[in-house]
Amino acid sequence: MTDAAAGAPGALESPVPEVPERFTLFSRWMHWVMAVLIVAMLFIGAAMVASLADYRLLVSVHKPLGMAVLLLAVVRLVNRFLHRVPPHPRSMGTGERRAALASECLMYGLMVSQPLVGWAMVSASDTPFVVGGVHLPPIAPADPSLYSALHQAHLVLGYALFILFTLHMLAVLVHVLVLRDGLFGRMALWRTSRRAGGSG
Repeated sequence: MTDAAAGAPGALESPVPEVPERFTLFSRWMHWVMAVLIVAMLFIGAAMVASLADYRLLVSVHKPLGMAVLLLAVVRLVNRFLHRVPPHPRSMGTGERRAALASECLMYGLMVSQPLVGWAMVSASDTPFVVGGVHLPPIAPADPSLYSALHQAHLVLGYALFILFTLHMLAVLVHVLVLRDGLFGRMALWRTSRRAGGSG
């Protein structure tokens, strides 16, 4: 090593990891794929409650979608811990950032627990749980009273997911249409313009 290199500022220091402006492309694709799946799940779930005529058909679609949400939620959680998160816009105060983190944790919790409760509900009904021709093992004992409790829990979690998803969409719309602070650009699949000083 030359003296010049040795005396260069930061020559022996570890480089500071760069904070990304956006989520990774994989994270963004996963986000939007899951958003579509969740919207489909909510609509199908509502149709299952309202229509008994098409119940079997709707269930045959609802089950694989639920398992896809569960699988992708686990993949997203692992991916979330492996990559740095882009900063929130400076327009978001400490309280709003904490609320965003809390809603994110709650969303992940619902995306994992809702399919698991549905799986357990089918198991408790002593009905084979078949997805794509594959028989999945039961995760709860066959019990009518347990089935009733799990069915109620599945409905409550479905309403909670609908409310949280709606609040999330409204918050995003406020940032996009009113604040215009670049928040949407962190998760957009395309490049969006950022207002100067928008991130922090």
